[in-house]
Amino acid sequence: MDTGTHVVMGLGLGGLAMLDPAVSADPITAHAVLLGTLVGSQAPDFDTILKLRNNAVYIRNHRGITHSVPALFIWPALVSLIIYMFVPSANGLHLWLWTSLAVFLHVFVDIFNAYGTQALYPFSKKWVALGVISIFDPFIFFIHIAGLLFWYVGFDPGNAFAAVYIIMAGYYLLRIWNRYRIAQIVRRNIPETIEVIASPTLKWSQYHLAIKTKHQFFVANIKQGRLKVLDTFDRVEVPETDVIHAAKKDKNISAFLSFSPVYRWEVEKNNHGHEVRFIDLRYRSKGHYPFVALVQLDEDLEIITSYTGWVYSEDRLRKKMDFTPSKLLKNE
Repeated sequence: MDTGTHVVMGLGLGGLAMLDPAVSADPITAHAVLLGTLVGSQAPDFDTILKLRNNAVYIRNHRGITHSVPALFIWPALVSLIIYMFVPSANGLHLWLWTSLAVFLHVFVDIFNAYGTQALYPFSKKWVALGVISIFDPFIFFIHIAGLLFWYVGFDPGNAFAAVYIIMAGYYLLRIWNRYRIAQIVRRNIPETIEVIASPTLKWSQYHLAIKTKHQFFVANIKQGRLKVLDTFDRVEVPETDVIHAAKKDKNISAFLSFSPVYRWEVEKNNHGHEVRFIDLRYRSKGHYPFVALVQLDEDLEIITSYTGWVYSEDRLRKKMDFTPSKLLKNE
């Protein structure tokens, strides 16, 4: 989920914690727990700082180990211990328990969007992305805002957020059912479907889809239960050639391939050598596929330059690749 949603969920869990007698009976513990749930709800996303290094490091690691099984124990221990050092009179056990719930809920809700996490690591490196909820879901966000407003005007926060989370559980079940129904619609229209990768939108009845069959990729959307195929690509295996092997050694290409579950590839001979491009099919926007990875190799298959990330025009992509004589001479 987005940062704003994780913030309101952290506050909401702090309100829910008032149902715990050990918390509600002690104002010091209540404040410590509220801080714990707020920080704990953000902690798995502290890896966002990796974006300061480069896109390759960020793409390969974001929502990776910080959202893994070990992280479910490490984050609560670190966060609650640091808070307890400053508030030693708080109930340490209940501070840790509620912080643990905040971390767990962060990781749990993140698996329901299209990006997913490596939530099963180290047992599996597979990205778990169920494609049920949008990165920002207005219903989830505003039902938390409603709970916070009830708290502000004097309602018991424990009861208010108990109601919020009961409603939210029902909402998730409804969206899971809707995701299942979407997959059934796809399979009725494309019987040879092997896998449906869904990206929910802000509109409940609209999804962006990348569909795998044995021989083709389909890019489509569903609106009001109607499937519309937008693009079709032959499913061609990436060849085992020297050019491809050289390209896969590049950090940007390898990061892209570690993250993307459905993509097509292109190899083009140009004046500088060979350009290899991988295009993720999940994020079609106005006829363009913005999430890509490119590498330019010279005639000796040495890397000249490369890039991975979201770019919404070919002109901007060329600027990021920086094909200038000085750049080429620098790499010779």
